[in-house]
Amino acid sequence: MSSLVSRRRNTPWIHRWSRQIIGAIAILGILNTAYITLTKLAKTAAACPTSGCEQVLESPYATVFGLPLSLFGLLAYLAMAVLALAPLAVKPEQNKPLRTTLEKWTWLPLFVGATAMTVFSGYLMYIMVSQFVSKFGAGGVCYYCVASALFALGMLVVILIGRDWEDIGQLLMVGAIVVMVTLIGTLAIYAPINPQTPRATTSSTSSKAEIELAQHLKKIGAKMYGAYWCPHCQDQKELFGKEAAKIMPYIECASDTANSQTALCQEILPKVEAQTGQKFGFPTWEINGKFYTGTQKLTDLANASGYQGPRNFKNGV
Repeated sequence: MSSLVSRRRNTPWIHRWSRQIIGAIAILGILNTAYITLTKLAKTAAACPTSGCEQVLESPYATVFGLPLSLFGLLAYLAMAVLALAPLAVKPEQNKPLRTTLEKWTWLPLFVGATAMTVFSGYLMYIMVSQFVSKFGAGGVCYYCVASALFALGMLVVILIGRDWEDIGQLLMVGAIVVMVTLIGTLAIYAPINPQTPRATTSSTSSKAEIELAQHLKKIGAKMYGAYWCPHCQDQKELFGKEAAKIMPYIECASDTANSQTALCQEILPKVEAQTGQKFGFPTWEINGKFYTGTQKLTDLANASGYQGPRNFKNGV
């Protein structure tokens, strides 16, 4: 009995609690990614302290194989939780050999999973900084994405220090292979997203009212700031219809596409936030020196711009 107590005292606490800690982090990741996935599937906006969450989560980088990226993250965190906690469900006093076997054979998959998740999250952090934060400052930060990256890194750290790894050389070799495979796979997935990425086409048609409103907005120098990947911007264009959408004064803020005017978007960013009290997001309208954020009803645009033409808008009011 005394020898057992002595062994427990000599075992570092992180080794005794590593699986519980990994499981707890994985559960936090599950909650994070499950929330994002539900909002994406329900086509609702996630609650964000800045517009950066919405900008990042609605970008092409947030979709893989036509499904929300967060869904794959959810599955990955579920797998990590099962690998970490499943052995603990076997009580050692009832079936110690099974408990020992499960603990032994789940450590390497945990390491592989955490390494791949950390590398993939690291790439997404690079995308967020280079494509959003560099253009829009703190407004381009997706806190859900940052949290997920920290969860993945946290699990990897605990896995590395949470047990005595017998063969460090083998571990490093496996880690190097996982890093290379993950990077190659990640780059292959996101390779189609480039400056030539086509914009979504507008399917609705325009009536005389939409066309005259678009001409009026252009004439008075109004501007709509948006991004090709922004679904709300596409909703706004659908309200105008494809004929009027070609006339309306649209400013492309995404830096990775043709005709980008990112510098102009950066210039008006502080003005938008100072006037509206909201973080700059897409779409944002500038009409007669005032800014209006979000998809606008055509009647609201008509009122704000002093439009006097026909108002029997075909695609919505």
